[in-house]
Amino acid sequence: MPDLLNVEGLSAGYGEAVVLRDITFRIAEGQALALLGRNGMGKTTLVNSIVGVTRHIGGTITLDGRDITGMRPDQRAHAGIGWAPQERNIFRSLTVEENMTAVARPGPWTLAKVYALFPRLAERRRNLGNQLSGGEQQMLAVARALILNPRIMLLDEPLEGLAPIIIEELLAALRKIIRDEGLSAILVEQNAHKILSMADRAIIIERGSIVYQGDSAVLKADRALLETYVGVTDAGADGRKARYR
Repeated sequence: MPDLLNVEGLSAGYGEAVVLRDITFRIAEGQALALLGRNGMGKTTLVNSIVGVTRHIGGTITLDGRDITGMRPDQRAHAGIGWAPQERNIFRSLTVEENMTAVARPGPWTLAKVYALFPRLAERRRNLGNQLSGGEQQMLAVARALILNPRIMLLDEPLEGLAPIIIEELLAALRKIIRDEGLSAILVEQNAHKILSMADRAIIIERGSIVYQGDSAVLKADRALLETYVGVTDAGADGRKARYR
């Protein structure tokens, strides 16, 4: 498959701080990448650098053969970068539907298709953003990114702080987007086992550098590597089965 996103020798940060150093990876058309690592290791900075909201220090970012390194964030969105940030960034004073129509671009992802994917949003289409629960706001953040009809979706901690039932709804929607629809994606998530099962490849970042890059199924089976770089507990506080933090 041809490369869709090519990140080559990327170094970036904020102000005088250098967070990422010489990051290189590729994503093919239709592939999903799991971006893993402990908190504070540079995962969000990498996503933000692809979006264009960090200080670029070196390297290039190419989308579908087009160099987007020097583009503003809005230009990158028009070029095909869809972003659901950790902070969600929805318009709280607009309705659910207005949140989407304000950014919608032509393509297969229409209001009707998004509502079919997220029935909760259809039910709350007239509610303001600040009237939604945290899980509904996260669904809206993903929906807003989808209705841009991007070439690739960047999802930063989409399951963070959500109730288990909402997590399962979101995971089902993400599987449909990635597996059924074949949309390329980068998934940042602390629940590593949940996203490794829907990703093709995986990257682990440690202190701003890539320490693992390979097949997600291989990584999922490598408990020692996950324990070293991501964190694995043998049992949670309530004695449940092992899970990745």
